This record gives sequence, structure tokens and C-alpha cells, in this order.
Amino acid sequence: MTPPTTPAPHHDGSPLHVSTQTPALGETVRVRLRVPESFGPLTWVGTRSNPNREPRFDEASVVGTADGWRWWEAAVEVENPVHGYRWLLVGADGRQHWLNQLGLSTVETRDHDDFRLVAHEPAPEWAASSVMYQVFPDRFAKSGAAPFDELRAAGQLPEWAIAADWSDPVDPVYPGRSKQLFGGDLDGVREQLDHLASLGVDLLYLTPVFPARSNHRYDATTFDLVDPLLGGDEALVRLVEEAHARGIRVIGDLTSNHSGDAHEWFRAAQADVSAPEREFYFFHPSAGSGSAEGYESWLGVPSLPKFDWSSAELRRRFIEGPDSVVARYLGAPFHLDGWRIDVANMTGRLGTADLNESVRRTIRRTMLEVKPDTLLLGESTNDAASDFQGDAWHGAMTYTPFTRPLWSWLLEPGSPAGGGLGFALQRVPTFTGGDFHSAHVRFAAGFPWRTRLATMNALDTHDTPRFATHARTGALPAALGLAVTLPGIPVVWAGDEFGLTGEDGEASRTPMPWGSESSPEVAPVLETYRSLLRLRREHPVLATGGIRWLAVGDDAVAFVRESTEESVLVFAARSGATLSFDAAGLGGLSAADVAAPLYGTARVEASAGLVTLETEEAGFAAWSLPGVAAPSWQAETA
Repeated sequence: MTPPTTPAPHHDGSPLHVSTQTPALGETVRVRLRVPESFGPLTWVGTRSNPNREPRFDEASVVGTADGWRWWEAAVEVENPVHGYRWLLVGADGRQHWLNQLGLSTVETRDHDDFRLVAHEPAPEWAASSVMYQVFPDRFAKSGAAPFDELRAAGQLPEWAIAADWSDPVDPVYPGRSKQLFGGDLDGVREQLDHLASLGVDLLYLTPVFPARSNHRYDATTFDLVDPLLGGDEALVRLVEEAHARGIRVIGDLTSNHSGDAHEWFRAAQADVSAPEREFYFFHPSAGSGSAEGYESWLGVPSLPKFDWSSAELRRRFIEGPDSVVARYLGAPFHLDGWRIDVANMTGRLGTADLNESVRRTIRRTMLEVKPDTLLLGESTNDAASDFQGDAWHGAMTYTPFTRPLWSWLLEPGSPAGGGLGFALQRVPTFTGGDFHSAHVRFAAGFPWRTRLATMNALDTHDTPRFATHARTGALPAALGLAVTLPGIPVVWAGDEFGLTGEDGEASRTPMPWGSESSPEVAPVLETYRSLLRLRREHPVLATGGIRWLAVGDDAVAFVRESTEESVLVFAARSGATLSFDAAGLGGLSAADVAAPLYGTARVEASAGLVTLETEEAGFAAWSLPGVAAPSWQAETA
């Protein structure tokens, strides 16, 4: 049993503590700090901002007390598009405490970890409440009229393709790993929208749909049309129309870092050194017309030549304005709802060149001009925070705040990591619950609050091994439960809900085993997904509410998501475990306040000033609690 923990001063970016989620530059925003009565007397409380890199302090005043908390409120003017601030608390004995996104500190803290108010255009309102489902089109579903079958029968498949039957095993060795084609198509995705709806999914993410010379299609040969093997433009239109009719939004996938070496732009650049497309890529000075070498590519892979974003013509064709690729698929007849940008972290960067900020801002500006209510996610699989301050990307496809810490806590010790996740030496380190919490908080602290809300909480993706491959016994509910209840967008990589496994990103791209839904192996996994994703959909506090960590042990963690309307208490364990904490952390919670769990079978007891959570095995539990009693906001000052 872990020792009881006591409540500490708390602030986060949620509506409980910040008066607006969409501040304008120059606006005065009210921010609040909650301090437990047990913390002791304070002589000064306020915020320390750093506008224009010059510190400024704004004193707070007490605006009310409730349930054992004293609420302090300060006014902060948003002087920069990303305005950082932290809290300073001065005790009656002169002691100083600083509070930032990492927590409470008795020594001065870094600007890097400050809370942030962001005056850039926000993500669409629907982003934070989304449940995402990721589809790799070749492996998801094959419609009755799939182009693949007809072309295969006629011997007209592309010369690069290695045809496979749906039941064939995935070939993890080149050339099969990138050339093996199973023939899934977009009409097949459309025909399985009932499955997505049954899971509670309302955001579909499609990996690339453009023609290419691989099954993954990250080596596009053109951006002007949807791959005929997937059904062409008309199939994408049909899919999006039917998805929208069911309340499911659809985002596509663009490679802003590179094209394929068979792309029409790259072919033109190779054929003629005077062609305008020559400026689209990084050719070495000695590379002449027709050269098959002498250019920069993604990680040295010659089939993926790297874009040079100093080219104004490349920007015009690809990312800038209503005639660009970015704009075209957001408008009629396609009506996509946004983009996930592949290799966003490397885009525009090479040696001394760094045009990443310019490129991402241009993409977002085009999206705002063409279809403002759209989502922009960027892939940055490691520490992504520096690029994700709200100026363009709404959220990250990243593995540092959630995926890697989660694997380290919930996988069998010594598990191999395979490729894609970014673990050092491709081994998963073994974490305690404290390590998980520490890593999660450290990497999440680099993001503004609203960026956290639109960042993907993925157990795995098409680039990684599947979580279930080496998960501890009974760990799935804890893992998925955390994806659902921590700030961010929960992600289902197609096939996880069937219990699929895979040792690396290629092996995890298994064709979906349709027809096995009622089997004894699959049915319980499906029910786990449906139940936990339903929890997310039925409790809005899990999308936008604040978060406070209550207790952390080696084998279990507990926190609460909070709003004035409802709070949800969360308990995740990798084995039998008990956690206790001071009931004052939940406003003096008593046994009468606790109803049956929303999910799970763990027990909660509240007596003698303690709340105790207990489970006899690995699992996940959540309870609905009353909302937070908070004072009304004070009138804003100029």
C-alpha cells in the first residue's frame, strides 16, 4: 500500500481555471489557483509572466473558498501570441513556491514549463471530444467491386505490386513489406462504417490515398487524384459523404517532407535541370539531368526525395492558396475535415535551412481560408513541444507524452520495441507507475493546454508494433482507459479492437479479420473497446475538463478530471494494488458521494479522512463524482 498523499495547490488550462480558451492578443484573461487550506497561510499569491522576454508579476486576490480550497484569481494580459505564465506563492514564513505545468517547486522554474495562453486561431471545437480511428486502406476492407480483383484477374495490376489474398500472412521482408498488395479500397471502408459507429468513433484518419509504388502510399506519384486501386476520386467522395451522414469526420494524410521518386514533379526535375520542378528538391550541384542519385531524401531512402520549401512554386502548387493540394481536398467534392502531416518534424529542415515554421503556418492559413473548421495534426514522434505551441498544428501524433511511457509501464519486462516507436536500442524500459507519471507530465508540460487536448493518445499506430503483442496480462483496459481519460484524442489503430498483434510496424498492418467479431477471442476485446470509448463520449469532462493527479504507486495511478458539471475519478492498475489519498483532495469525499463505477470492478472507500482505491487484479475503473464547487468569475478588468 502506498502512503496517503495530500492535496497541493493546483492550476491547469481548463475552463475551471482559465476564463477563456480562445484569448485574443491584448485581451485580459482571468486565471485561477486553488490552494488547499492545509497548505498554510500565504502573504502573496500571483502570476509571473515573461512578455517580450521581460518578467512581469500580477498579484492575485482571494475570490472564495469551497470544499477545503481557497481560490485565488489574477488578471493576465496576453501580450504575445504564446504568453507563458507561472504561479508564485509566498508563505507567511517567507518561503516561496512556484507552480508550473510540472507541478510545485521550491526553486525558480524554467519558462519552458510555464502554463501558456495562446492567441493563435484555435482548433475546431469538435477536436477535443473526438474519438479517432486510423485506417490503412490496403488492409482494412475490400468492397464487392474492389478494383484490385478485376485488375488482378486481367493481369493489369501495377508492375511493382505483389498480389496477396486477404487471408495471406503479411510479408515483413523487402520487397514484400512495401510491395505486397491485399486490395482494400475506399468503398470497403465505407461499407464498414457501421463498425466504426458501434465503437463510438467520430473521426476517421486515412493514411495516404494518392497513387504510389507501395502499399503504404507515402511515396506519392501525384497529388492530383485518388489512387484508382482504391476506387479513385469518386470512392473518396462516397466515403466522406456517408461518413458525414453518420456524424463521422474524415481527415487525410499528406507528405510535406517528400514525394515519391516516381512523382511527376520529381521526374520532371530529373529530366531537365531548367524545369521549374528542379527547385522543388535538394539536388546536389554535381547532379545533372537524368541523375538517379545526387539528391537529398528522407533518411537516405532514395525512393523518397526531400522537398525544398524555399521554392515559391512548390508552395503555390502544394500548400498555399485555394488551388493548392492542401485546399483542393478540403473543398467540393471531397470535403475532407483536415490533414495529418507526415514527418512534420523534418519538414523544411536540412542542415542550416529551417523553414518548418513557415510551411506549417502556410498550411494552416490555407486551411483557414478554404475551410476554417478543420483539424491539422503533425507527426513528430519524439519531443514535439517546440513546434506545437499553437501557431499551426492543433495537436501532435507523438509518442513521448503517452505511448512510450504507457508501454514502459504496461508491457512485460524486457519486451522488444520493434521499429517506429523510437525507444532507445529498440527495447522497452521497465517503468513503475511513478516513472509513467513522471514521463507523461514532463513531456506534456511542453504543450499549451489546448494543444494537449488535440494530441493523439495512441496505444500504437501503423508505424509501430501493436500494444497487445507483449502487454502484461489484463493490461488492455488500463491502457485504453488511460487513452480515453487523459487529456488528448483517444486513437484506435484498426485491428486493435480485434486483439491483433504484430512485432513491428509492417507486421501490424494485418488485413482485418472480418467475420470474427463474435468469436470467443475477439468478442471480449471488442466489448472492452466499445465500453471504454462510450465512457469518453458520454462524459464531456473527459474531453475538456481539468486534471489533478491524486496518487501514484508502482502498480497503479489515480487522478480526477474536473469541471463544474461533473468530475470523473480514474484508477488504472497493472496488477492487484491499493492507493490511498487525503479525502480533502476530492473536497472531503464521503462514501455517500460514491456511486457504482462507470466502468470496472475496483472498490473505493472513503472514511477517516482517506479515500482508498483497491483492485485485486490489473484493470481500470472510473467513477462519476459531483462537479467542483467553484466561485463565480469576477468581472473582467481592462
